[in-house]
Amino acid sequence: MRWLVGWSSAATGPAAGREGPTVLPVGAQLLWGDPDPLWAVGDWRPDEVRIVQADPETRLAVFGVCGATDDQLRVGLFAARGGALRHLTAWPGSYTAVVQVGRRITVTGDLAGARPVFHTAWAGGTAYATAALPLADLIEASLDVGHLAALLACPDAPEALGTGTPYEGVRRIPPGHALVLRGGARDITSYEPTASLAVAAPQTAPEQAVDGVREALVEAVRARLASPRHAPAPEGPDGLDPGPVPGMGPAERRAARGAPAPGIGADLSGGSASGTLALLAAGLPGQPGTLNGHGARLLAVTFNDRATNGGRDHREAELERARSIADDPRLRHVVVAAGEEALPYADLASNPLTDEPGPSLTAAARHRRRLLAGSADHFVGHGARQVLDAHPARLADLLMDRRRRHLLRPVTALAKADGPSAQSVLVPFTVYRAARKLARTPYGEGIADTARRLLEREFADEPAAGGAVDASLAALAWCRPGPAARWLTGEALAQVSARLAEAATRFPTVVRPGELRARASLARQAADHRVFEQAAEVRNQRLHAPFLDNQVVLACRALPDTLRVQPGARAAVLRSVLSGAGVRDLPPGWGATSHPTHAAEVRAGLRSAVGELVGLFDAPLLADAGLVEARVVRKALRAAAEGEPLPLDGLADLVSTELWLRRLLARRGTCWTGAAARQRALAGGVVPRARL
Repeated sequence: MRWLVGWSSAATGPAAGREGPTVLPVGAQLLWGDPDPLWAVGDWRPDEVRIVQADPETRLAVFGVCGATDDQLRVGLFAARGGALRHLTAWPGSYTAVVQVGRRITVTGDLAGARPVFHTAWAGGTAYATAALPLADLIEASLDVGHLAALLACPDAPEALGTGTPYEGVRRIPPGHALVLRGGARDITSYEPTASLAVAAPQTAPEQAVDGVREALVEAVRARLASPRHAPAPEGPDGLDPGPVPGMGPAERRAARGAPAPGIGADLSGGSASGTLALLAAGLPGQPGTLNGHGARLLAVTFNDRATNGGRDHREAELERARSIADDPRLRHVVVAAGEEALPYADLASNPLTDEPGPSLTAAARHRRRLLAGSADHFVGHGARQVLDAHPARLADLLMDRRRRHLLRPVTALAKADGPSAQSVLVPFTVYRAARKLARTPYGEGIADTARRLLEREFADEPAAGGAVDASLAALAWCRPGPAARWLTGEALAQVSARLAEAATRFPTVVRPGELRARASLARQAADHRVFEQAAEVRNQRLHAPFLDNQVVLACRALPDTLRVQPGARAAVLRSVLSGAGVRDLPPGWGATSHPTHAAEVRAGLRSAVGELVGLFDAPLLADAGLVEARVVRKALRAAAEGEPLPLDGLADLVSTELWLRRLLARRGTCWTGAAARQRALAGGVVPRARL
């Protein structure tokens, strides 16, 4: 895991920094020193840490992939010196910027939340980092059980989660905000306008908006291709080629030594978003996959799951489309065939400790198998659905804007989505009525209603079977219980209900439901992506998710709601993006959803691992914390494995949180060095079991 950490002390004058903390981050590189030091921790590449300096007290550090030139970084530094922050957040790429102007330190987060910034009170000042666990180590934080309850009960509701983390005393800055420190005192400030949450944003012409998305995506991909890369990893642990092994090809040998192929790669399976990134990267001028000036074809990976029979036709069609796309001479196609060993819930014991819990922990081994066949720099399409699609609550925004006629096509498509039935004719009216109700419900009243539903355990409208109509109707709300809420204890639900009730009076009352819920959904996906990066991490590999970049998020927000809500809007936008970039010959069926096979894979993995999962909840830490009853969860796991239509996402949340707690409490060591840090490490590290 790579992170940056620093602090701002309250000391001033010649003594500043002399009486500060004696602990130091382990394995860190000091970028600048007292009184407000900054370190880079982990295996950062040389091109991922850039520093420009105007004078000894005015400097800018950028961590990650940033497409700005050195001159642009200097312009951004001078703008930030005057207080303007948006310059620091508008460059292509995914990065964190830290500016020091005298004793003022500014750390910027991103719009999505994929690159969060955390902070905590420390030694009379403030410590900050891009990871929460090191700060929890620093202050010997206890677990925040209330935050874990909110994460399980309402994972996509910022009203319940707030700015907290699983660690008491460690906070995060919201997406679109920056942390400003002045002599140890902290302030959270927004760098983006928020008026669009209350009133309709000026409408951009659809063609112009799609052109903006194309330009942003091309720049985001180009920023990754332009960055210099490290040389390939050594062939063996001692720097030698492990030698020929019978039955092993190049991909298997790389997997055996835990190193990806050099160059640039992307997925051709998993949806139209990752395929779009692969085609954009392959089609940009110059050689794709450039490594230290030497050209190589872009490595396109298709994951072919052979462990489930239900989605066989879909898998074969996807594989055929991938082969058709990979006929491009700039692409080199690799098919990763996997069986039961790569199902969800397989090999849970190999999971690393991540900064926070997340559903990706249940499928980490599956993802690592796919990514090991990829390249040292690998594109994934995470976030595309959240930035391009219309959240169902946007239908209420259209009604608020008196654009009723634009609801006709989406509600008609919903009526056909689950197949013909006796109730299909009533679907358009049912959806319209739910959207109208949401548009007429005040924000505070909607949040308070969810708080009441948690107390009264009303989960009847949760889409257990995963139908499109049920899912859309459930999402037409200001806030809703998550899929795992039904298995939490009454005490845990009461805690979350109190959080929501308090938020209903504290948050602004004039907001647009669709815009607000879409941003919350994007923040949840960005947080899940961050856990995915850590859980499926492959040595010497970088994962790139351009759809979560600031520049791309802003461009996608300019898409009119009337365009978003149309059936197949995401595939249509991506087709237009590729067409504008010169890619027009897409195979039939391109853009088809992969949801049916995903559900089949999850259920197959659950059946295969049900014994291990039930054993995991024989004496769960979640029960020790008062969040669940072990007997109830074991019963649900057995029922889901037998095919009962229960929310599988909710069970994944419970399993991943239990796994994360066990990894955390079994951990020994600390992220810090020094006398005090060594004593804490010997005592068992952060958050001992007694604090549950």
